[in-house]
Amino acid sequence: MKHLLPYLKKYKAESILAPLFKMLEAAFDLIVPLVVADIINVGIAKADKTYIFGRVGLLLLMALLGLACSFTAQYFAARAAIGTSTALRHKLFSHIGTLSFADLDKIGNSTLVTRMTADINQVQNGINMFLRLFLRSPFIVFGAMIMAFSISRDIAIVFAVVIPILFLIVFGVMRITNPMYKDSQKKLDAVTSSTRENLSGVRVVRAFGRERAENEIFGRVNGALARAQINAGRIAALMNPMTYVVLNVGIIAILWFGGKKVDGGALLSGDVIALVNYISQILVEIVKLANLVVLLGKAIVSMGRVGDVLSIEPSMKYGSVKEGKETDEAVRFDGVSLNYSGGDESLSDINLVIKKGETVGIIGSTGSGKSSLVGLVARFYDATKGEVTLFGEPIKSWEKTALRSKVAVVMQRAQLFAGTIRSNLLFGNSGASDEELWAALEAAQAADFVRQKENGLDSEVEQGGRNLSGGQKQRLTIATALVARPEILILDDSSSALDYATDAALRRELKELPDDMSVIIVSQRTSSIMHADKIFVLDDGDLVGTGTHEELLQSCDVYREIHESVTRGAGEAK
Repeated sequence: MKHLLPYLKKYKAESILAPLFKMLEAAFDLIVPLVVADIINVGIAKADKTYIFGRVGLLLLMALLGLACSFTAQYFAARAAIGTSTALRHKLFSHIGTLSFADLDKIGNSTLVTRMTADINQVQNGINMFLRLFLRSPFIVFGAMIMAFSISRDIAIVFAVVIPILFLIVFGVMRITNPMYKDSQKKLDAVTSSTRENLSGVRVVRAFGRERAENEIFGRVNGALARAQINAGRIAALMNPMTYVVLNVGIIAILWFGGKKVDGGALLSGDVIALVNYISQILVEIVKLANLVVLLGKAIVSMGRVGDVLSIEPSMKYGSVKEGKETDEAVRFDGVSLNYSGGDESLSDINLVIKKGETVGIIGSTGSGKSSLVGLVARFYDATKGEVTLFGEPIKSWEKTALRSKVAVVMQRAQLFAGTIRSNLLFGNSGASDEELWAALEAAQAADFVRQKENGLDSEVEQGGRNLSGGQKQRLTIATALVARPEILILDDSSSALDYATDAALRRELKELPDDMSVIIVSQRTSSIMHADKIFVLDDGDLVGTGTHEELLQSCDVYREIHESVTRGAGEAK
């Protein structure tokens, strides 16, 4: 609750007014049985129509006042609940943005999506209902019992027996179902994960005819969720019938003993009706309280899950360095190794130097560690062993914003956001002018297709760039990086969707970049990096070759095999 209370405190007035207005509404409800008793005992007994109509008018007035109080209470409760959940969701989103890639890998994307949506919505519903009912229901229950004692102490003993039994039923069911709801929320994560995986990989699934297999996998996780929810629902479903049985037995007892007292002249018939009304009110409020308890149980579990994420301290800490030393080195790796989550090493004892203004290539077979290496330069991950140095300073000592301004990365998988071409390009530099945007598009070989669009820079981009081809998306992401004017530009296999002519034109433009900009090109084809000043060859996480294209053809078997396989493949394609 420590993560929730700071935001709920901002709505202190609403959190107080909502239950107060609900209690005022409850007070009117408690008076109603007394007015009905008066109608029976006085108005009907004496056949006094004026008295009856007067009391009916009073009932209508209290109904209208109660309705107004109810609307007011629900307004304040909704305002507090929505405002608190909105702030909590924003806090969670901001906190996720501070977590490192390693932290996100441990938690999982599907889990975070569930926390941001279903769990916070559950918390919102819990707050709303809590503010509306947490005082009203107990107030009605105990108020009705007090009113019953004021009418007849002997018969009110029935209330004193019934209410504790009802509370035992309610809280007993809650204690059993809370762990079951927590388990069902975990299974919801699995369903979300399966759904997300299939939607993102739908083309691969269809290409390999895996629809039936994926349906079976989804059926298993969805079935597990259904079974968990059904088991919890079966226990929770016992609550209403059990409470109704107890309360109906109470009504029978009231009518039995009340009838005897009416026969003896100790009690009026209207008073018996009032007692039945009061125990009926208790029935309604206990049912509401039971549902509230179930809802609060779910909300508490959901808030705990949200709190678990908010309690995670980012594993990656940043320093205060904003400028590097006077050195000709852009990047240095000294004995660097990397493994993910305690698994096998993805990189082993890497030693390399990249000079300022150099264009270097990184090549290797799939899984050789290319993306892992450039991920360390951008500090997406921290080295397990050794040290990465950026412009003469340890990379861990750099201030976050300064580091991001020095290094720009074009990911292997192009990612665009819903908006316009302009809004996506401005990710690199929010203050860039149109001239700078067009210059970046020209360099990235994207200017031609942007000009062909009706709205140019203001053309719409759908989520993930769905309305663009793979090559167009890659060129736009390269342009976004160029707009940032970084000192180190990393192209992580970002030209894989480009044809050879466009790739060659892009390489020519990269040579025209400022002399002090270091360019790191990751590729699986030698044609993309053969003109680089220096090439690093990786094989199963080891650095097995360093040199120019010609040098590596003579000295590095791995590089030569890659070059010959690509050349042979291009020849066969022709």
